[in-house]
Amino acid sequence: MRILYAIQGTGNGHLCRALDIVPILQKKGEVDILISGTQADIVLPYKIKYRFKGLSFVFGKKGGVDLWQTWRKNDSRRFLLDIKKLPLEEYDLVINDFEPVSAWSAVIKRATCFSLSHQAAVLAKNAPMPLKKDPFGRFILKKYAPAKKAYGFHFSEFNHNIFTPVIRKQVRQLKVTTGEHYTVYLPSYSDKKLVKILGRFPKIKWEVFSKHNKKDVIVKNIHIQPIHNERFLNSLASCKGVVCGAGFETPAEVLFLRKKLLVVPMKNQYEQHCNAAALKGLGVCVLENLKKKRSPEIGQWLKTDKIIEMEYPDKTEDIIDLLFGDYQREYIPHSILSFPPKPEAL
Repeated sequence: MRILYAIQGTGNGHLCRALDIVPILQKKGEVDILISGTQADIVLPYKIKYRFKGLSFVFGKKGGVDLWQTWRKNDSRRFLLDIKKLPLEEYDLVINDFEPVSAWSAVIKRATCFSLSHQAAVLAKNAPMPLKKDPFGRFILKKYAPAKKAYGFHFSEFNHNIFTPVIRKQVRQLKVTTGEHYTVYLPSYSDKKLVKILGRFPKIKWEVFSKHNKKDVIVKNIHIQPIHNERFLNSLASCKGVVCGAGFETPAEVLFLRKKLLVVPMKNQYEQHCNAAALKGLGVCVLENLKKKRSPEIGQWLKTDKIIEMEYPDKTEDIIDLLFGDYQREYIPHSILSFPPKPEAL
């Protein structure tokens, strides 16, 4: 069986999840990997068959997506050519993690494409939603990477085919301690802005991981350093708390590690506002933005010891088994294909 695993490359979360998913997919058949998008800092230790520019959201420095740069840097003509030239006829199944080139190529070429993503859960019935409606944002999320069938990951299981997060083995194997520093990852804010806000708490030791700086810089009580996977994980494992955007993977990993969490959703990013609504429902501290007037809320959060208790067992292989079982039952005659039994059944 030939499988195309297509991954969104904007941000790091999708690629982090892929670290654990790819080896499981390789047990099911011959796997090729496609990545589209920009601004990721994680490098997969697997051969990448296809790389496309895709349709990327560009992070700004003022707390949100830079809409102008997003429009300027996306090339619709190239996107359409990539859709056309992708040889999906060579694959039995496309497994898509919010990746638009393969998703739309599958629509046009009538290939079988299953979504395995957090975004599938955000769009699911009964999913938490922000009070402020955003019809355009929801429309974009729904049409960005369509699929015939969806399996989603969210902070809690609230619906059929919605599962708790994939916590990569690198995180599960961390030795957790509680130090004196706070870990900060807010890629849509400039370092200057973060120094201005965090500097209002001079007694706090901050470790900031930055997309905007390629070298270590120390400004009084603030250590700014470039994104580095191992250093970031070590900082997470030993921190007192975490301040980050309302993405999915990083907050999920923080909850798994039982660290204090504060999130700031990005502007112009509907998915993050949905995530913020879900996290707020769990009791996580959510800030609307990182303006000066939010300082009292940050100060109050720093004083609290509230930890959100979440259980995230490792169900990744079971979820993928379910996906392939559905594919086999719904798309392939039983006389043609039967998957090998799991090793423990031999």
